[in-house]
Amino acid sequence: MVEGLKLGINTGFATNRYPEPEVWTKIVGEILGLRYVQFVADLLNPWFPDFIIKDQVRRIRKCAEKYRINIDTTFLSAFTRVNQVLHPDPGIREVWVGYLKKFFRISRELGARGSGGHFGIFSVSDYNNPVRRRFIMKEGIRNWQRLSDYGKKIGFEFLIFEPMSIPRECAETIAKTKKLLKEVNSNASIPILLCLDVDHGDLQSKNPDDTNPYAWIRELAPVSPVIHIKQSMKDKSGHWPFAEDYNRRGIIRPQKVIRAIEESGAKDVVLTFEFSFRERYPYEYRVLDDLKESVAYWRRYIKL
Repeated sequence: MVEGLKLGINTGFATNRYPEPEVWTKIVGEILGLRYVQFVADLLNPWFPDFIIKDQVRRIRKCAEKYRINIDTTFLSAFTRVNQVLHPDPGIREVWVGYLKKFFRISRELGARGSGGHFGIFSVSDYNNPVRRRFIMKEGIRNWQRLSDYGKKIGFEFLIFEPMSIPRECAETIAKTKKLLKEVNSNASIPILLCLDVDHGDLQSKNPDDTNPYAWIRELAPVSPVIHIKQSMKDKSGHWPFAEDYNRRGIIRPQKVIRAIEESGAKDVVLTFEFSFRERYPYEYRVLDDLKESVAYWRRYIKL
């Protein structure tokens, strides 16, 4: 068993369903019995007025203490899956740097040891123009390095970005992820690490490892303090829970994930549920049951 292997949850499941701190913290800490949380920006947008943020932070901290929850990391989410620091417009790139700095400050107030999201997203025009693509990527690397300076200033241990599934969203193969990690860490003030996702990887890649979640884990778990877990199909579709009907069709098995982490040599990983439930019948009414079933499925292997 991997020393320091823990089970946690990303709060994307709560967005628009359970936005009240008193509700989602009770679900996580009391109903699910989880202690590690990756809090998402969708629940507390840095663009809110400061007095709102101050009140929300107070309530979240109070509830987290009540339900014995550790807000381990924070992350971008569905509403913030936009171009960010790879936006074509330099002024808008700068706005997003400011947004992320404010989100990092909020994250530290919540007790997080690190924060991040996707690296950035190219526009189609920029990605299809090799000169612009190189320039915008340099801008993205420079901005992440600036953010690492700020992360060090406020006491973060690391920043994290998530390898995605298409070239325009960055780090879609193992080789490209390693290359980007090397480049962005060449002048970073604190380590810039990964948040792996077992459902990501480029389906167009000629290397079968790039769509094999266990290959990603074996190669990159030592630089991934957080790994997103959900049930995944061979076509990389969905953010499915570990419910029996999905487990029959899915390719993610706890024993295989844990074995791949062991083989990687990683020592400290939070396996973090990241589910997306559609606002449709019957999914809307299965959320809590699917969450409880997913936790029970993994608790047979991970006790922390």
